[in-house]
Amino acid sequence: MARKLLIYTDLDGTLLDARDYSFNSAKKALGILQGAGIPVIICSSKTRAEILSIRQRLRNTHPFISENGGGIYLPIGYFPFEPPGVSYTEGYLVTELGTPYPKLREALSVLKARGFQLKGFGDMTDDEVAELTGLPTIEEAMLAKAREFDEPFILIGDGEKTQNIKEAIMDLGLNFTRGRLMHILGDCDKGRAVKIVTEHYSREYGEVITCGLGDSPNDLPMLKVVDYPFLVQKPGGYHDPEVNDDRIVRVDGVGPEGWAKAVTGLLMELRIS
Repeated sequence: MARKLLIYTDLDGTLLDARDYSFNSAKKALGILQGAGIPVIICSSKTRAEILSIRQRLRNTHPFISENGGGIYLPIGYFPFEPPGVSYTEGYLVTELGTPYPKLREALSVLKARGFQLKGFGDMTDDEVAELTGLPTIEEAMLAKAREFDEPFILIGDGEKTQNIKEAIMDLGLNFTRGRLMHILGDCDKGRAVKIVTEHYSREYGEVITCGLGDSPNDLPMLKVVDYPFLVQKPGGYHDPEVNDDRIVRVDGVGPEGWAKAVTGLLMELRIS
C-alpha cells in the first residue's frame, strides 16, 4: 500500500497571499489534493478563531495547529483513538503545548518595565491590528486578537534592540520567533507540533510522507522535521535569508503561486494524481 502523504502549510505569505490574504493561485492544487484524499494540515501563527474561519473558506476538515505550535486541534472522531492528555473544545480534541496567554502578557509588562519600547496585540485596538496586519475587516482583526498561546508584538528600535529583546525573552524562560511580526511564546514551535500530529497519522495509516511549506523563520522548525520542505518567495521575489537549512527547496513563486508550484511538482515526483 502506498504511503499516505501529509501536507503541512503555513498561511500568511504561503498559502495565503501576503497582501490580500487570498488563495486563488492555489485553488487548482488544493482541488487536486482534495480529490486525492491528501490532508492539508494548517500550521500557522494565526489563532484558533482565525483558522476556523479560514478552514471554512478552504472547505478544510483536517486537524490544525495554531499560534506557532501552541495548540493542536483534532476534530472529534477524525482518528479512531484519543491521544492522552487532551481537553475538549467545541468539537475538537486539544493538545496544549504553549504557555497560556495571560503569562505572556505578564512577560511583556516585565519587558516594558526593563525599558523595551514594545506593543503587543493586547495593547492594540482592533483598528490598530487591522492596520498593522493589513487584515481587510475589523472582524478579522478581532479574531487575530483572540490569542491563547502566542503574542505578536512590534518593537521600536534597531537590529541591536531586536537581539536584546530575544535575549531578554529567553532570560524570562520564554521563546522568541519571527514571522511577519515578532512573537513571544512558551516552550513550543511548529516542528514539535508537526511531529505529534504526524505520529497520530502514523498510528492510523502506518508510515507516512510529510511535506511542509512556509516562508518565514517561524516556519523553520516545521520545515526541519518534514520529508519534503519547501520555502516560497516573499513579495518582491526573494526567499527569507534567515530560513537557511540546506535541505529546504527554495521555490520560484511568491506565496500561493509558489505553494501551488511546489505541491504540483511533488505530486508529479511521487506519481500522485
